[in-house]
Amino acid sequence: MELTRINNDVNGNPRYVVHFLNVLTEEEQKQFEGIDHITKLYAYAINKAKRIGGKKYHTKKFGGGLVFQSYNTKDLIKKIKGLAND
Repeated sequence: MELTRINNDVNGNPRYVVHFLNVLTEEEQKQFEGIDHITKLYAYAINKAKRIGGKKYHTKKFGGGLVFQSYNTKDLIKKIKGLAND
């Protein structure tokens, strides 16, 4: 899994971005069909990421991103993988 380091938040805490598909299982990715397939998947991934403190990343630079605040990237990766296995 690739974590992309971005600028710190206003309080100086480190932040990382991951692609939203990293928090979804293959079954979850297949359950949404139709015209708004990606939009529905992204909304579902945002709600799932909120369980561990994730938020939608609002920039054009990294489309489909979820942002997490973390000092411990190993623990963050473990939590994200845990979401993907739920």
